[in-house]
Amino acid sequence: QVQLVESGGGLVQAGGSLRLSCAASGRTFSSRAMGWFRQAPGKEREFVASISWSTSSTYYADSVKGRFTISRDNAENTMYLQMNSLKPEDTAVYYCASKVGVQYAYWGQGTQVTVSS
Repeated sequence: QVQLVESGGGLVQAGGSLRLSCAASGRTFSSRAMGWFRQAPGKEREFVASISWSTSSTYYADSVKGRFTISRDNAENTMYLQMNSLKPEDTAVYYCASKVGVQYAYWGQGTQVTVSS
C-alpha cells in the first residue's frame, strides 16, 4: 500500500512560481515511476509530467514544457513539481500518482493551485 500526500499549492499571480511536493509512504517509492496530473473545474483530469524511478527519464505535457520541472528525492520519498511562469490556465487541483506496472494505481488527495491574472 502506498499513501501519497501533496502540499505546496496556493494562490499566486500570473508569472509567479510554486513548488508542489508529494510525500510518499512505503518502502517501494524508489522503484516506482511517478507522475503529476491536474484537473480544472469542468474538465477531465490531464497529465502534467512524469518521472521514472531512476530520475533518468522525464516527460511533460506540451502545455507545461519549459515552465515546469519534475524531480524526486528517493532518499526522502518525495517528488516535486517546480512550476514557473504560471498562467491562469494552470489553475487546477494537482494530484500526484504512483505507478504499479503500466498504470497509475495510487493517488493523492490533491492540492489546489490558483493563478490570478
